Amino acid sequence: MKSTSQNDISSSHKSWLKARQYTPEQLETARLILREIQEGAPTLEAIRRRPLSRGGYTAKHTLVAVYRQMVNSGELENSPQLLARIRMKPTRTLSGVTTVTVLTKPYACPGECIFCPNDEELPKSYLREEPGAARAFQNQFDPFKQVNSRIESYQAIGHPTDKIELLILGGCWTAYPHNYQDWFIKRCLDAMNGSTSETLIQAQSQNESVKNRNVGLVIETRPDEITPQVLFNLRKQGVTKVQIGAQNFNDHILSINKRGHTSKDTLRATALMRSAGFKIVMHWMPNLLGATLESDRRDFHHMFDDGYCPDEIKIYPTQLLESADLYSYWQNGKYKPYTTDELIHLIADLKPHIPPYCRVNRIIRDIPATYIVAGNQRSSLRQDIQKELTRRGEICSCVRCREILGQTVNLNDLKLEDLVYQAAFAEEHFLSFVTHANKLAGYLRLSLPDPKFDADMRPDFHRIYGFMPELKDATIIREVHIYGQSLEVGSEQTGAAQHSGLGTALLEKAAEIARAHKSQKLTVIAAIGTRLYYESRGFKRGDLYMSQVLN
Repeated sequence: MKSTSQNDISSSHKSWLKARQYTPEQLETARLILREIQEGAPTLEAIRRRPLSRGGYTAKHTLVAVYRQMVNSGELENSPQLLARIRMKPTRTLSGVTTVTVLTKPYACPGECIFCPNDEELPKSYLREEPGAARAFQNQFDPFKQVNSRIESYQAIGHPTDKIELLILGGCWTAYPHNYQDWFIKRCLDAMNGSTSETLIQAQSQNESVKNRNVGLVIETRPDEITPQVLFNLRKQGVTKVQIGAQNFNDHILSINKRGHTSKDTLRATALMRSAGFKIVMHWMPNLLGATLESDRRDFHHMFDDGYCPDEIKIYPTQLLESADLYSYWQNGKYKPYTTDELIHLIADLKPHIPPYCRVNRIIRDIPATYIVAGNQRSSLRQDIQKELTRRGEICSCVRCREILGQTVNLNDLKLEDLVYQAAFAEEHFLSFVTHANKLAGYLRLSLPDPKFDADMRPDFHRIYGFMPELKDATIIREVHIYGQSLEVGSEQTGAAQHSGLGTALLEKAAEIARAHKSQKLTVIAAIGTRLYYESRGFKRGDLYMSQVLN
């Protein structure tokens, strides 16, 4: 098994920096290539027509750097269309936001799961050669350095960074000391703001109007950690989305894997999070100890049939690692990993049944094959599953599979749909603008809490309203998302979904539904960087949410 030392990672970073120190020939060649592309030449043709004297061709990051120099000097007009043609890895911001992932420092986790790796120099369940963990390790888990370096990397390859979804990983966020949590988020925002604040509240206030705004803040924790008090604290921190590790919905399997919570804990957690307006990302793990292909097939359907109804899911097949306690079970013949083919067919069987309101974010973790002792080692599992679905003539209708991505949008081609479904203690409306080809241009998640709670849940819901009285008698907007290439604020493009009024139209439809249900107000869980957007559309600020009184 290979390991990556901090010196190795630092050397990698030095190589990255060296590649961005350009020679006069590279700069001049890039200028000529940019002019050709501006005049209509295909990007790759323009690059290949001008090879460098020492061999090789001009890299796209060189084109981006020279483009920015020419715009700043006034030699070239700012052109989003030209930048889009030279941008590296354009799919990274095609979902409408730019994701910045950071990791917290190593810290004890309350769980004792047998499938988690144990590396004392990393947060629980992470490995140092995973891309996000490697970047965090390189920056000594410093939140400011992690965010700052990631923003610089995005800008260097031509991506806008004005709408940032901050994804904080590191195991169980809520187990960390509260003062560390506040400090960590403050330093992340300081990096976006380009200045140091005295307090978290000051950093949040600054971030409302800076260039790099936080439009989504995501943490991960365990279902048994979710309480009304915890949700209140998360809202104070600006959190809008919570990832929880459900892993399975069979209590026996949860128990023998030493997960430390039950399926009822998970249902309670999702209901409480939904009632507080949070978006819910659920982790599900096939091939746990005690599971079979058939039991996993049955278990997956509980996620949507029994009221959990997550907005997004990550499918993480169990991967056998030598540093995990599960390794000894395998050595003793008590555990058998699924083969790659078995996993492909299992997930291909399940994917067509995922509801249209749910997004499949991931299908496998970025764990290098050198860590995996037995079982699947392919990181391209999502692509393999898609090929299998195509072979079968089947499709998946999840949000990710229907995103419009870089396609142009004809507003006259869009239809507004209202998908209504029942989650635990809430009626949900998934409002979406779709094309005739069933592609998603934008959506809104609207939640109408059901006051008829189970008797044992009633105290928790009353405590929710005690901590967050703004939610009382409110219909809740949990998310508004417009798809397409992430555009800088104020930069309109013909046919782009962003900045085309779709968000406003979705808000108007949400208000109409709320009025029809006799709701007194429409409340939104606004991210820090979206407060001004909602304010301009008639929402007033409260302590933790923004609301619009309904006539």
